[in-house]
Amino acid sequence: MAGFITGADIGSAIQLAVAPVFLLTATGAMLNVMVTRLGRVVDRARHLEEHLAGYSAARRALAQADLAVLGRRMAAANWAVAFSTGAALLVCMVVGLLFFEEQTGLPLGGFIAWLFIAATALLTCGLLLFLWEVQLALRRRSVRVRAGEMIGEKG
Repeated sequence: MAGFITGADIGSAIQLAVAPVFLLTATGAMLNVMVTRLGRVVDRARHLEEHLAGYSAARRALAQADLAVLGRRMAAANWAVAFSTGAALLVCMVVGLLFFEEQTGLPLGGFIAWLFIAATALLTCGLLLFLWEVQLALRRRSVRVRAGEMIGEKG
């Protein structure tokens, strides 16, 4: 009967939505990690920029090199967050459309599948960018504590 929602219909729709909801939960957890890393990179860049004028020439050169790397890291992390957020939004649409399809009987399966594929592709891009940001942070000439080069320097 059109217009009447039964408990079985709702139960079926909830069962269909469980897998995308798990993906949404995992995406949210990854976004939390990405945003935290982005915040730390931004804080480090701001710190260096605030103190740049007071550094000696040698230390200023190191700080400027660090700022260049931090800029690339911020860009990578920002794009990773953007792609992952896009993935989360598409997963939300998938969940909503699964319920809508169940309740209306409209054949939306193909569209829902493409949305899920797009969400997975966006999440993959976000994770690859996040991996790139981590690799930038770990590179040999990247931002790191340069105790040997800075010990004893007052500025």
